[in-house]
Amino acid sequence: MTVPRASNPTRRQRDGTAFVGGFGKTTGDSDLLFVEGQLPKRDGEIQRHLTAPEQMELCLTTLESTLAAHGRELDAVLQVTIYITDMDSYDEINAVYEQHFQDTYPARTTVGVCDLLGGASATLDAVVALE
Repeated sequence: MTVPRASNPTRRQRDGTAFVGGFGKTTGDSDLLFVEGQLPKRDGEIQRHLTAPEQMELCLTTLESTLAAHGRELDAVLQVTIYITDMDSYDEINAVYEQHFQDTYPARTTVGVCDLLGGASATLDAVVALE
């Protein structure tokens, strides 16, 4: 049985999920850091062959590196949005998430999506306090 799509492809979707250039580069002058599009990359390549939990592990490791570059740690994260292509992997992804945020849990939303850039199964965005 074919499930109909809930939306029509946009201009960015027409070329498939290989498009990876739609993320912002700066946050302006603010005491907040907006980290977007943390894809499961290793050596510049999206690791689409890994399981969704393994991809989330890479996303969170990349987030930690990004925060370290700004002199911050995971306890400075205020909000996380996780995007996953398979909601059946939610519990496994949640377990990975809890390992990283052991003492503090920022506000979080998990969104099920049809496709992610580069064929990824998981990605995340975060809002971080810089104060």
